[in-house]
Amino acid sequence: MLIHESSMKIARRIEEAAGFAPSAVTIGNFDGVHLGHQHLFEEAVRAASEARARPTVLTFDPHPARVVAPDRAPGLLTPIEERCRLIEQYGIAQVLILPFDETLARRSPEEFVREILVQTLGTKIVLVGENFRFGHKQSGDTRLLARLGEQYGFETRIVSAIRLRNRIVSSSEVRKLIEAGRVSLACRMLKRPYALCGEVVRGHGIGSKQVVPTLNLRVSGEVLPRRGVYITRTADVDSSRQWRSITNIGYRPTFGGDSGLSIETFLLDPLEDPPPGRIRVEFLHRVREEKKFESPEALKSQVLRDVNRAQSYFRRIPA
Repeated sequence: MLIHESSMKIARRIEEAAGFAPSAVTIGNFDGVHLGHQHLFEEAVRAASEARARPTVLTFDPHPARVVAPDRAPGLLTPIEERCRLIEQYGIAQVLILPFDETLARRSPEEFVREILVQTLGTKIVLVGENFRFGHKQSGDTRLLARLGEQYGFETRIVSAIRLRNRIVSSSEVRKLIEAGRVSLACRMLKRPYALCGEVVRGHGIGSKQVVPTLNLRVSGEVLPRRGVYITRTADVDSSRQWRSITNIGYRPTFGGDSGLSIETFLLDPLEDPPPGRIRVEFLHRVREEKKFESPEALKSQVLRDVNRAQSYFRRIPA
């Protein structure tokens, strides 16, 4: 069944993409929807206007590496539903999400072009990055795509990578920055804060009684910021409420550190009833490493110092 989310159409199988032609297509995994991806989407919208076609994204779920090289598959920055929500913001009219399986992985480059780009999407223009690969064992490259385009009657445009601070913006680079705790630079590459979403769960009790009350987050995210304390912004997923906050990712060494990784958020603004059931925590700036304190009182004093730093941050950069 074809899914409609706002004005963007989403098809999850080839059979559901009837009516997608003619298309100006950009192809990729688009995990994170970073500056480079956003540039591709904007170029696809322009190309579609030129060609009187529909700006279209062709993507895959699961990530192809999970099928062809599961031991090397990267953690995902954004689940497919979040990716679609972000993609729509850049003017894309339709998305075809191909289920990536062994059958798709065995398609030759020409079969991929003929059956999907030509027969399914009626492609008039295709836009890809310089390192684009496709087809069985990634045997197709941009030169082959251009030759097949000449054969089947579509134009191929190669879009240059985006650089930021002498780094090529890529999903792998964003992952590295987040895992290193460099969330401020990751934010610039994403053009938005990196966020984790999940349920609020009951904490271990000790910290809330002896230090400060916190919201404890259970997340399904696959890429977590490095252990430490961060200035964050927290939002109630099910309402419009949001709060300035600080968040600790770590193992609670002051209380033994044997209860597993926890993500605890302390709100700087009043929390009125009802308490949120699900929250979204946006990571804005790293404050410090997690460390063990001599006592809960010493930890509480440090938390209050962290709060002062966060308040100074928000005075400079309003929430």
